[in-house]
Amino acid sequence: MAFARKVWKLLVAIKDGLALLFLILFFLAIYAALTSRPNIGQVQNGALLLKLDGAIVEEPAVSDPIQQLVTRQAPTGEYRARDVVRALRLAAKDDRIKAVVFDLSRFTGAGFVHLHDIGQAMDEVRAAKKPILTYATLYADDGVLIAAHASEVWVNPLGGALVMGPGGNQLFYGGLLERLKITAHVFRVGTYKSAVEPFIRNDMSPESRDAAQALYGALWENWKADVAKARPKANLALVGSDPVGWVRASGGDVAKAALAAGLVDKLGDEVEFGQRVAQIVGQNKLDPGPGHFAHTPLKTWLAANKVQQPGKAIGVVTIAGEIVDGDAGPGTAGGERIAKLLDEAQKKDFAALVVRVDSPGGTITGAEQIRAAIQRYKARKIPIVVSMANLAASGGYWVATPAERIFAEPGTITGSIGVFAVIPSFERALSEWGVSADGVKTTPLSGQPDPVGGLSADVSAMLQANVESSYGRFIGLVGAARRKTPEEVDAIGQGRVWDGGTARQNGLVDAFGGLDEALAYAAKAAKLSEWHAVYLGDTPDQWTSLLQRLGGHDDDSAPPAEARDFAAALAQRQLGLVGHALAGAERLVGTRGVQAYCLECPAPGARQPIKGDLSLLARAARLLELD
Repeated sequence: MAFARKVWKLLVAIKDGLALLFLILFFLAIYAALTSRPNIGQVQNGALLLKLDGAIVEEPAVSDPIQQLVTRQAPTGEYRARDVVRALRLAAKDDRIKAVVFDLSRFTGAGFVHLHDIGQAMDEVRAAKKPILTYATLYADDGVLIAAHASEVWVNPLGGALVMGPGGNQLFYGGLLERLKITAHVFRVGTYKSAVEPFIRNDMSPESRDAAQALYGALWENWKADVAKARPKANLALVGSDPVGWVRASGGDVAKAALAAGLVDKLGDEVEFGQRVAQIVGQNKLDPGPGHFAHTPLKTWLAANKVQQPGKAIGVVTIAGEIVDGDAGPGTAGGERIAKLLDEAQKKDFAALVVRVDSPGGTITGAEQIRAAIQRYKARKIPIVVSMANLAASGGYWVATPAERIFAEPGTITGSIGVFAVIPSFERALSEWGVSADGVKTTPLSGQPDPVGGLSADVSAMLQANVESSYGRFIGLVGAARRKTPEEVDAIGQGRVWDGGTARQNGLVDAFGGLDEALAYAAKAAKLSEWHAVYLGDTPDQWTSLLQRLGGHDDDSAPPAEARDFAAALAQRQLGLVGHALAGAERLVGTRGVQAYCLECPAPGARQPIKGDLSLLARAARLLELD
């Protein structure tokens, strides 16, 4: 027994020693993360480096470090659009910045409105006689639009440029559901409410096709006009109309084809590009090496230039991403979270409120919760102004109805005034396996809706009536806000999606302009000579920031290596289609209730890899889970 006790004490000592060792290593890792990088605010004379390893969005999502550990997936980089714009405008006026450099090697996309705003800010930098240089292995549409505003565009000789234009195929599950004998019970209002069509058809309806052609045609024309104005020498007619002939004329070399078409100016690898930048701004004395140049990263640059706060405050609430019930977000518009932000901010005595919307919509309950919170601000008799970014459709328009003035851009996607609900049932599929349903009912609604026995005529009629009532409420809100009769709203509603230019003509928006114009209007309406914007919920989480730094997610850190050539870019888009298929399946079986959602609306950064905390296999497996 004495020997056993000695062995036990030894094991306990080893356990305690290992615990102490891991604790010491943990705190050493924290110390290293906090001290291994330059101090915030340390600006080098040289270039402003915008290394965009991810997507530009209205509101970055907060990554869950626990999910990252479980799934072993690094979060997709997201950069707030207004931060990029502010960084560029500051660079135009600061003598320490000699040039601006965009590293778009891993850039995954942005919405057109954000790209347009960034392009205008780039034009301000060039007007200040400061060069802008961009580099990428492969430029896709969004990268081409940014590069068009640069003074010098470089591409890797093994890469090139792709111009695909908006649009593409959607997935339709009607045939599959019929083969599986699954019934999708659809309840909707709106001739153009195409969000339900994938579950009941094998192709687009003529009405949806007409609406999509008008929408994507307008977006394509806006894209071409922006590129042509910024880069007149670009041969967009050839690139857009005969891509095969364009590439074959350069012997199949996509990089040389991009050079011949005027989309890029120089061919060279990263080292050669860096050496070119170093000729303009000087070598990086803190980190000398081939192709290294003096620069200040985006995060450091923003931290060194704090936002000034003169005068009274104008509140800005951001509604970005799909609108859902609960406290989801940022990056997703949780109705409860945003309503709470607004109610808590009532104590700050804002002179006006600007609602920034970049959402394709979602649940009507989440949208109504947000709208009601905005309405409570309106009851205080302060100006309410809406600024639409890339998307403000369906539920995204619902939350805009309290505004006294709505600003949008020509490239904004809005409208989609319509609602729907989808409930699947499996009675036909189960009958093939000898499964049937029977029981005792005390009322016509007992046991309904029944996914096994099917929906009764009574509950189906009630659901359709509820959807019609929701649509009536929707057009009533819009009519009261836009001073139109329900009949006039219904004529431009019916679930149809509009581009910003057409929406201004039919009265859904009041004026063209971005967030700056909306803030200026709000300040004028509140009779303010000096003011500053306060963005609700914009306070960074210190623990999240620390964990990001521990994981190496900082300005100069690179994500895991991945192929970035022409073939890899096409494969990445294919992966996105698979993710879209799974998202459609989740939408069918998910418990979402009545929705005001726009299916046609392209998500900002839609070309990026699949985001989220679940892999494709995990997402597929989740669809098979039973509660």
